[in-house]
Amino acid sequence: MGLVCGLALTVVAPKVEAQDVSTPSFDLYGFVMADMIFEFGQSDPNWADALRPSKLPSVDDQYGRNGRFFAGIRQSKIGAKSAIPTALGQLKTTFEFDLYGVGGDAGQTTIRPRTMWGELKHFGAGQADSPFMDGDVFPNTLDYWGPNGMLYFRQPQVRWMPIVGPTHLYIALERPGASGDQGNYADRVELQNVKARFPLPDLSAHYRHATNWGYVQLGGIARAIQLDDLLPDTLNLESNMFGWGLSLSSNYKTSKTDVIRFQAIYGDGIENYFNDAPADVGPRINSGDRFRPIEAKPLPVFGLVLYFDHSWNKMLTTAIGYSRVDITNSSGQAANAFRDGQTASINLLATPAKNIMFGGELQWAHRDNFTDGFSSDDFKMQFGFKYNFGVHFQNGTVATAQ
Repeated sequence: MGLVCGLALTVVAPKVEAQDVSTPSFDLYGFVMADMIFEFGQSDPNWADALRPSKLPSVDDQYGRNGRFFAGIRQSKIGAKSAIPTALGQLKTTFEFDLYGVGGDAGQTTIRPRTMWGELKHFGAGQADSPFMDGDVFPNTLDYWGPNGMLYFRQPQVRWMPIVGPTHLYIALERPGASGDQGNYADRVELQNVKARFPLPDLSAHYRHATNWGYVQLGGIARAIQLDDLLPDTLNLESNMFGWGLSLSSNYKTSKTDVIRFQAIYGDGIENYFNDAPADVGPRINSGDRFRPIEAKPLPVFGLVLYFDHSWNKMLTTAIGYSRVDITNSSGQAANAFRDGQTASINLLATPAKNIMFGGELQWAHRDNFTDGFSSDDFKMQFGFKYNFGVHFQNGTVATAQ
């Protein structure tokens, strides 16, 4: 996540005029970035540098008093790419990590693997973006986490790419049962004494049709979820469930430098693929059923992203947009469970010289609870300073980043 798409903030491997595919090549690239954030409201301190409605308070002053300041370098990233000729064609690999701790390292500045990927012609394997998502929807923002209603999840997978190029088709078998925060999936199932099990991999795919004005992409996912009741009593809380989702996304170029980014998602039990959504499965009350008084239910979820990236001139850019996530809660969830979240932001970024960027961004996040009527808002002002680097090695020559 963070700064992977857009105009001034795009991070790519070094670019050269022409590459000789008959000899090995190696690229080292990345950026150093510092963030300064003034938060006017409050949120979970472990996520101070992420715009996440699910991390806003669900009760009054859950995280203390309003107003705090954060500074960090966790967005900084380094990566390496190689292209190696083989008897079967060119083998491409990518290894990339940043410093943004998640899961058990939430809130820490620590090395976090992002992409470990290899591909040869129509096949690939490793950890990379799930085909269900669309990374090109990510706007040109300073916020690391990105729009909450966007699909953004890197997964260990095996991928078949029967159609490659600007218009392409990807199909993958992915690791099941992972949290979007890279934590334990059991934390995403709101049932006591029940353990989640995944007998099959997740099946994901997308087809992108490229045009002269941009592209349209349709993605989908299907998954099997098994809940095992491990408590020896008269109750039966076991369940076999099916999760599914569909995504429609697009980039529409309004000019050579301006683009509208759009995504809409709907599905059941796929919340962990979202940038910011809570439990995939919730409890539903069965009144009058003595042996099954409660049962698991995949939670329906809707996501929306709409952003506009605009270049004022060669030096200044602005990204403005809105995103939201809506959960259809189950009857057994807590009154203060997450129901919906909204985010919006606007920025002004400057690139005074090649590989140097700085700017400011105003951010807003909103959370609504399930049934207790509580809601919370947060405003942030983020300032970022970013410095790209990159070098390309091939045939004994070295080229710096363009």
